[in-house]
Amino acid sequence: MKNWYVGYRKPRWEKKVHRLFEEQGITSYCPLNKVHRRWSDRMKMVEVPLFSSYVFVNIEEKEKLIVRETTGVINFIYQEGKPAVVKESDIDRIKKFLSEFEDVELEPLNFEKNQRVVINRGLFVEEEGKIIDLKNGKVKVAIDSLGYLLVAVFNKSELIIKQ
Repeated sequence: MKNWYVGYRKPRWEKKVHRLFEEQGITSYCPLNKVHRRWSDRMKMVEVPLFSSYVFVNIEEKEKLIVRETTGVINFIYQEGKPAVVKESDIDRIKKFLSEFEDVELEPLNFEKNQRVVINRGLFVEEEGKIIDLKNGKVKVAIDSLGYLLVAVFNKSELIIKQ
């Protein structure tokens, strides 16, 4: 079974590594953002990687070594000790978004104490809670909808900031 993984690359090697994967028959995706750049004599639309140093690969477990040995590749992005898996629907959303918009900017999610969040994975999916502590990429959330104060620790990727 194939999964999408996030590969970490040498800086400014995203397009090169994507091309190398294609030459090896590995399905990869390097999201390119169309941006307007101004030179002294002209304005031009150029394509730059949306995620600096990242390229997505769609591979089977046995192909991980081939990916790691590709020139320019450093490693996979890890989550909970394993290479992070990206949902096919997320890849499709990125593709659709980039086909509709230009000059896209990325802004990291900044979690703060006392901020309301919604859990998007696991046993407490769709439950709402309040951030009570942040340490080492982990977020401690108080879930109060159960009539008790239940405190759980989540990875940032498992939370959505409540609007």
